[in-house]
Amino acid sequence: MDKTVNPAATEQDIEVRNPADGRQVGRVPDNPGAVVAAEVGQLRAAQADWEACGVRERAQWLLRWQDWLIDNAARLTDVVQSETGKTRFDAEIEVPAAIDLAKYWARNAPRFLADERPAPHSPIGRMKRLITVFRPYPLVGIITPWNLPLLNPCFDAFAALLAGAAVLVKPSEITPLSAVELACGWAEIGAPPVFTVVTGRADTGRAVVDQVDFVQFTGSTKTGREIAAACGAALTPCSLELGGKDPAIVLADADVERAAAGIAYGGLFNSGQVCISVERVYVEAPIYTRFVASLTEQVEKLRQGQDGRGFDYDIGAMATATQRDIVQRHVAEAVARGARIMTGGNATGNFFEPTVLVDVEHSMSCVTEETFGPTIPVIEVADEDEAVRLANDSSYGLSATVWTGDRQRGEHIARRLEVGAVNINDAFANLVNFALPMGGWKDSGIGARWGGAAGIRKYCRQQAITVPRGPELTREPLWYPASRTRSRLVTTLMRAVDARGLRKLPFRPRGGR
Repeated sequence: MDKTVNPAATEQDIEVRNPADGRQVGRVPDNPGAVVAAEVGQLRAAQADWEACGVRERAQWLLRWQDWLIDNAARLTDVVQSETGKTRFDAEIEVPAAIDLAKYWARNAPRFLADERPAPHSPIGRMKRLITVFRPYPLVGIITPWNLPLLNPCFDAFAALLAGAAVLVKPSEITPLSAVELACGWAEIGAPPVFTVVTGRADTGRAVVDQVDFVQFTGSTKTGREIAAACGAALTPCSLELGGKDPAIVLADADVERAAAGIAYGGLFNSGQVCISVERVYVEAPIYTRFVASLTEQVEKLRQGQDGRGFDYDIGAMATATQRDIVQRHVAEAVARGARIMTGGNATGNFFEPTVLVDVEHSMSCVTEETFGPTIPVIEVADEDEAVRLANDSSYGLSATVWTGDRQRGEHIARRLEVGAVNINDAFANLVNFALPMGGWKDSGIGARWGGAAGIRKYCRQQAITVPRGPELTREPLWYPASRTRSRLVTTLMRAVDARGLRKLPFRPRGGR
């Protein structure tokens, strides 16, 4: 297991710095493939016993881990802040969201993983008892991004562990400390050695992909494509949550103040560094001016700075200078093409001011490319149809929001949008409703997390078992040697059961129906 500080530091080790002030807050190893292989060997050796102990015992271990998260919440939030530069408000949600998810899986996993006994589809099938068994992939590899460094590993590790898999997490090299703390917590509660965190850069991630039985990746579309190609070559199943460019549609009958407040939060939480951030807004013409005024006023009031534990600021730093530069480029390119900045638009260090853009054209980079930053471009549209058309005119399809005074109309529009999730009159609501799947369409990924039973069964291989009912014949009718009589008996019976009308008969009049 990695340590936050490596006493035998080398030049290849990774320095972790607080992006808000540049201060070094930790150091972790850049583990080579040999270290990954050693960790994989230990995990595989422990996995069989973990699976054999049963889902209810595994759930008890998860709840002990939940206890540890609660007992260490303040310190863990400090760690999240230290490596991300988040505000306390943004950072403090990660532990509570993780304990909520732990409770959900612990409570429901025994039911979700229970054997299924489907009914035979025909009378002939009633001669067999049918069973579907859910058996885990032995080793699940989870590769996580830097935006939610504590919560992202929990999103997927909880379900995979409860399924009976061993889990190897490779966190982003930018924010590895929170994941390391999770591994320390798992060890501290005395849990079986089936959860490990290995830190490192891209080569470490490649080694993980090459050596596990299932890959769960959250990150950029570019890297996701590379992982999908590697998994395809090895026939390793994978699930990918990738980039987003989530639209918001604000209809003329919406509560303007609520819509503006919700979109400000949905677009700027964590400095806009969330896969399902609102990144483009389409507003019907009759309320466009009022909406822009309300949004601008609300964004102007937000406080930005380096936070401690005091909840003194609303918006923190960008996690990396690279990400800040992308935001700056999108804003500069928009302004160069005629867009106006209503508020914000400036960078200081790794901080970028929360920014509202108007007079935006749909072809601008701030609308077509993933920004992953604190910008909200707003576009006026004539009507609902234009809003839907523009919302769907994107290579991404992660989620969307619809703001309207008519919820039924909102649901109708939701069904027209080419995205994996739609929130009506709210932002991020699907993220905390684990009975719903969270997955992207188009370039936003393949597969989904959560979604009730599907969210844990994704980490399982389905096994079909048939068991005879009643007395067994010495020889089944279709076993060798070949027999015209037995063949005709079976196929005539199948025809009688499956065909329609007179076609059920072995012989029927010419031209019969």
